[in-house]
Amino acid sequence: MSRIGYGAAQLPRLHDRRSEAVALLRRAVELGVNHVDTAEFYGFGFANAVIREALRPEDGVLVVTKVGADPDPGGRLPLRTAQRPEQLRASVEDNLRSLGTDRLPVVNLRRLDSGPGLRPEGYQVVDLADQLAVMTALRDEGKIGAIGLSGVTLDGLRRALPAGIVCVQNAYSLASRDDEDMLRLCAAEGIAWVPFFPLGGAFPGLPKVTEEPAVHAVAESLGVTPSQVGLAWLLHHAPNVLLIPGTADAAHLEANLAVGEITFDAATLATLDAIESRSNDVLLG
Repeated sequence: MSRIGYGAAQLPRLHDRRSEAVALLRRAVELGVNHVDTAEFYGFGFANAVIREALRPEDGVLVVTKVGADPDPGGRLPLRTAQRPEQLRASVEDNLRSLGTDRLPVVNLRRLDSGPGLRPEGYQVVDLADQLAVMTALRDEGKIGAIGLSGVTLDGLRRALPAGIVCVQNAYSLASRDDEDMLRLCAAEGIAWVPFFPLGGAFPGLPKVTEEPAVHAVAESLGVTPSQVGLAWLLHHAPNVLLIPGTADAAHLEANLAVGEITFDAATLATLDAIESRSNDVLLG
């Protein structure tokens, strides 16, 4: 598995230029990307449809999708929570259909317990054990290959370990390192740590890596961008980190993938490690 993949959340920006979206994914494969993160609610199925069109079996690309939220085109936000076991199963079926496959290699259960974003309310508050029961049933049925977690707490991950968790997707960046203990647990258990919002700043109130003076100083000294420094730090910080930066631009794609070549000496790494971590718990509703 290459350490830098591609996150499809930005693909819907090319909704009216579908051929460009397909070409962008083909370029990602040419550059060595072999894992892609997606969801049915990315562009109301657009991202999945593009992936279905662009990727070929011989590319050997692992497609990772997620459940726990559904598209909500008429809502104030473009998605709504879908945490009930029957909704998780329906979301798996939706992803199977839009991706044109009979098996999803990895499916992340988006718990929404931590980090920025929505929180479940009322009947959408579901015990993790009930959700894992339907996820493991889907795995036993062959509809999914492996289970991941997203928006999960440390206690939630510990409870889920017996189910066989292969990856965790939480909001995490150089400027917001709330989940350091969970990252260490994942490393000890051989679980991939796949940060979303790896540069922070996706919502108002989230700390932004690219606003840190130390990040700018390091970027200038190395002749790279502050964004590249933030992504490269994640790769240096722990060996189980996999990145899924997203973009709708081919040049930006190449810049994201180039961070794998950036190296830090001990003094530079210590400077970056010394940046203060701030919370990323920003709620939407």
